[in-house]
Parts: sequence; structure tokens; C-alpha cells
Amino acid sequence: MYIVLTILVGFSAVNTGNNLIYIIASALLSYMLVSGIFGRRNLLRLNIQLDIPPEVFAGTDTPIGIRLVNQKKFMPAFLIRVLIEGHQTVFPFIDAGSEQKHYCRMQFSNRGEYLIKDLYISSVFPFNFFSRYRKIKRTLRLIVLPKPQKCEALHVRDRQTWQRGETATLNLGYDSDIVSIRDYTPGDPLKYISWKSTAKTGVLKTKELSAIQLQPVMIDFDNMEKKDLEHAISCITFLIVKFIRSNIPVGMVIDGESFKPAASTAHKLNLLRKLALYGQN
Repeated sequence: MYIVLTILVGFSAVNTGNNLIYIIASALLSYMLVSGIFGRRNLLRLNIQLDIPPEVFAGTDTPIGIRLVNQKKFMPAFLIRVLIEGHQTVFPFIDAGSEQKHYCRMQFSNRGEYLIKDLYISSVFPFNFFSRYRKIKRTLRLIVLPKPQKCEALHVRDRQTWQRGETATLNLGYDSDIVSIRDYTPGDPLKYISWKSTAKTGVLKTKELSAIQLQPVMIDFDNMEKKDLEHAISCITFLIVKFIRSNIPVGMVIDGESFKPAASTAHKLNLLRKLALYGQN
């Protein structure tokens, strides 16, 4: 409407030769020119970085960090709106040579590999009249992990096949055998003081004990019943997360590949990513 109005005023100025109408047409054109120049420069040299957490589960709200970096040396950026896959975050002001970080909550419906392609920045600066957009030419790849789902029947059946017993680890704890004796530190429980060593040395000594580690669990996913594949994957995901949170080493046989039991976070992510990509190649 503004552009049509400007054209009509311009034709009127040419047809009538009225100086006042010429001034009005010039003012309208100047408004568009200033808006275009500053609006375009406002979107230049802006970089977007996404901080995606390592564990992104399907069907679960995930906070995605959006870091907006203003690489311009002198000019701040105003009213920047970042659009990612239908979600938007607004940065009102970013000073020159600085950056800001906001979060938006995103949800991915299905497990597997996901590509984020639709990444735009836009702004209504300077007059909140025209909206300008710029597409960020970048493709981000992430693996969406299966949604954990508690399955009572599977849980009970697996408990019956667990190996009973405990083993000691080299990690320090307060459960098993004595690893070493050290000087007392304020805050140590009194029941772990070694009175015999204290009597010999005349200095308070504390016993360091090894931690307890439960027997490992091995999941043979290849031989499991898979009438409902997604349900089975969700159940195994729940068990893996629960075992490792309880410091129980867990391993898995999947797609002909065997993973030895372990209880580390990196091992958990490796197993969950194998489940996320299962059957998608």
C-alpha cells in the first residue's frame, strides 16, 4: 500500500506540476531509501551459533541455545529475530563486537538423524514498517535419541535374569574394601576414622574405601521380539538410562555389533545413538 501510494503521488506530481506534491513524493521516496539502507546493514555480519545439548530425546522439549554474534565493529544490531524451524527468538539489542545467548524450546517428534536447514534472521528496523529477512546458509546435523518409555513387562523379565552380587571398583566410595588411609579432612564421617592408625601416628586418619559396582547387564537387542519396533526401542532406551544412572554397567548387541558393558556417559550416548539410527539406513 505504501509503494502504491508513493507511485500515485509521483504521478500526481508529474501531471499537476505542483511543488508541494513533489516534496511529498520526495519525502516518501527518502523514507523508503533510508529504511532500505539501514535495514539491510542491520542484518549484515551477524553470525548464529546453536548450542545443542548432547541428549535430545524425541517427543521431549529441549532447550536449544541460540548465540547471536554481532561481527560489526561500530554499528549495533537492533530488533533481530531468529527463526529456526518455526520457532523464533528476539534479540532487542546487540552491541558492536559482542554476542548474546537466548534459549528456545524445540521438540522433535521422531528419533533418528535430523537436519536443521530453515535458519533465518529478520528485522523490522529502523521504522517497524518493512520486515527484511536473510537466510543463513548452514545445515546443522543432530541425532534425536529415542523417547524413553517405561515398560513394566520388559522390566520384570529382565530383573529375573540379572546376575546377583556386587563387585568393588577402583573408584573411591564408602561401601567396600579399604583402598588407603589418609589424613583426616574436616567433614569426613566419624565412622570412617581409622582409630588404630590414629593411635600409632598421633594424627587423625581416615579410611578410604572402594565403591560398590553392581554386576553388568547385557541386552541382546537383535534377539528381542520386535512386533512394535518403536515401542521396543523406547523400552530399551529407558532401561539403558536407568541402569547407567544407577551406576550399573550395561552392554548391548545390536545390528550384529556388540558393545561391552560400561557405565560412562559417553558409552550411554553411543548406545542410544545406535538405537536412534536403527533401521533407518
